[in-house]
Amino acid sequence: MKFLSAILFFVLSYSIHAQSINGVINDAKGKPLSEVLIRDLVSKNHAHSDVNGKFTLEGIQLNDSLEISKQGFITQKIKFISFLSVDFLTISLEEKPFLLEEVTITNNLKYLNTISKIDLEIQPISNSQDLLRKVPGLFIGQHAGGGKAEQIFLRGFDCDHGTDINISVDGMPVNMVSHAHGQGYSDLHFVIPETVDNIDFDKGSYFADKGDFTTAGYVGFNTKNALEHSSVSFEGGQFDTFRTVALFNLLNKENQSAYFAGEYMMTDGYFDAPQNFNRINLFAKYNAKLNNGDRIALFVSHFKSQWDASGQIPDRAVNDGTISHFGAIDPNEGGNTDRTNFNLQYDAKIDENTQIKNTAYLSKYDFELYSNFTFFLNDPVNGDQIKQKENRTIVGFQSEYDQKLNENWRFKLGAGLRNDNNKDVELSHTLNRKTVLDYLSLGNVNQTNLFSFTSFDFTSGKWLINAGLRVDYFKFGYEDQLASVYTNQTESKAIVSPKLNFLYTQNNTLQYFLKLGKGFHSNDTRVVVAQKGQEILPETYGADLGINWKPFPRMIVNSAIWYLYLAQEFVYVGDEAVVEPSGKTQRKGFDFGFRYQLTNWLFWNTDYTYTHARSLDEPKGNDYLPLAPVHTLMNGFSVKDLKGFSGSLRTRFLGDRPANEDNSVVAKGYCITDFSVNYQIKKVSIGVNIDNIFDTKWKETQFLTESRLANETASVEEIHFTAGTPFNARLILKYSW
Repeated sequence: MKFLSAILFFVLSYSIHAQSINGVINDAKGKPLSEVLIRDLVSKNHAHSDVNGKFTLEGIQLNDSLEISKQGFITQKIKFISFLSVDFLTISLEEKPFLLEEVTITNNLKYLNTISKIDLEIQPISNSQDLLRKVPGLFIGQHAGGGKAEQIFLRGFDCDHGTDINISVDGMPVNMVSHAHGQGYSDLHFVIPETVDNIDFDKGSYFADKGDFTTAGYVGFNTKNALEHSSVSFEGGQFDTFRTVALFNLLNKENQSAYFAGEYMMTDGYFDAPQNFNRINLFAKYNAKLNNGDRIALFVSHFKSQWDASGQIPDRAVNDGTISHFGAIDPNEGGNTDRTNFNLQYDAKIDENTQIKNTAYLSKYDFELYSNFTFFLNDPVNGDQIKQKENRTIVGFQSEYDQKLNENWRFKLGAGLRNDNNKDVELSHTLNRKTVLDYLSLGNVNQTNLFSFTSFDFTSGKWLINAGLRVDYFKFGYEDQLASVYTNQTESKAIVSPKLNFLYTQNNTLQYFLKLGKGFHSNDTRVVVAQKGQEILPETYGADLGINWKPFPRMIVNSAIWYLYLAQEFVYVGDEAVVEPSGKTQRKGFDFGFRYQLTNWLFWNTDYTYTHARSLDEPKGNDYLPLAPVHTLMNGFSVKDLKGFSGSLRTRFLGDRPANEDNSVVAKGYCITDFSVNYQIKKVSIGVNIDNIFDTKWKETQFLTESRLANETASVEEIHFTAGTPFNARLILKYSW
């Protein structure tokens, strides 16, 4: 560690009274650093720098020593021998090799953010699927050709495509309410992985600023405000796969920055029927720090994707040799989608202890998906292909007032709204993507969510107590275009969600926490009007009890036991245009995380989860929740900066899980290992990514489905699956300047 002794000259008289010190912390290039920890080693008072690098630390006395630390930077110390009526310090931190021993356990409820910072430091995101996989215990599955949002599993939830997990990017929601395919549908493919700066996530519904869909947890991605350098990369591999990414640093001054990012990807995929997949992403961001300390950031992005898909295939067709493990029954599945976003963030500094954070956004979104899950069950002549389509506009904002009242109390107050205007939400029976044979559902959705929240943080000694309250009001509107006369049905509903969290930090190596909270997810508008507003905001009640522990300087362990209750709800099945009750459920489990730095360049990480998920309305033995994960394990070793080399060897395991309510049919688990290596020499890097290095044959997604093939006279209910990737190698070349 580097020790700096700052001797401040005497002007009037020595002060024996405590004073407050203001300052700003920058990196060696003069850019402000946020989330820097400033600790008084004598009084134990501490503060963190804000987004502009500024901080205020109370209670400084003569001969006190300050420690200034941030992950990835050399720690500094400053000793106050005398005061010079100075109330502003400028401190510069220098970067250094990452050392886990300098990561401290801080008095912060969102402890999992420490884990995400470590994982991003030692395992940078290499593709869009890696974005969600950074959440410990979260598994994803792709079953529609790569262009459709992934299926998400977390804490015993089959979240479908986002029903029970809140996802956002720079404060802008990703989840789609009343989506044509499924409630909460979250397509993250508009995010270019190389632009992600950090990930804010936690499990459960314990934070007042997180609302709709926050049942299993939330994930918030934050994009970079500036680029360190420009770069161009090219990636090519098996199955006619090609990807290129360009990052251009347009402006990088002390108070302003701007950059552009572009991504293009194409692949035929590993299926027998080519995917013909292609995606283009454009992203531009401007960030400025104003003279009064305010900050403004604006990003504009556009995303477009189209693809063909092999869909889900039945076990029997593979077992009898009709098709291969990578075959298709209906190769005409697939779709196209695009999204254009405008996102504005404005952080206003009122005074040293008060700021207001504002986010406003506008999104234009189109979606068209062709699927066939049952083949010839309902229409033996034309087949059962369906089309799901929508055209949506989303507008919204959120403002949060944050004030440090004194050394013990912190107060937050927020409010906002979101409106989704979704035109021509369609479910139709189609033939070869060309002909609409029958409309099953067609209408316009208009849904508004008004919300307000408040929270108080009380800090006393080693304790942090957080209490919060959130109020959400929804208005649902649906115009049924298939009705013979004009009908615009509306319903409204409100829900109150209290939160209460306790954190006890025994020292900088051991911490205990208890989290309690009520959450919810909204239901599809078509459910709401069908149920006439009854039981359409299903609430959850959850609790987490756990520890964060550093038994050794280079080891971090986090674990929790938890419980989650979900009330009665009704689910809109977007593939069939029907409403089904799901009943009351409970989930309880155990999470365990482990991070260990074996040497300066070798890291080991492990995350294990166990979940017991059951229905409360069914008799024992018939109360299993289909597809709810029981055991998950992620384990990996990473090399960082070893004479120019970096890389990782990562294994993910998803255990067998029930496919139906009595567990008589099992969705088989899998264990897959991926490998990556990269060598950096000056401005050029060359790397290799390999998925499934042992070429394991596995099923990425599985469903118990009743279907009928063209040559069958009767239907069969059995496992239908989408094959997981075989051995798949890609070469990556990158040039930076």
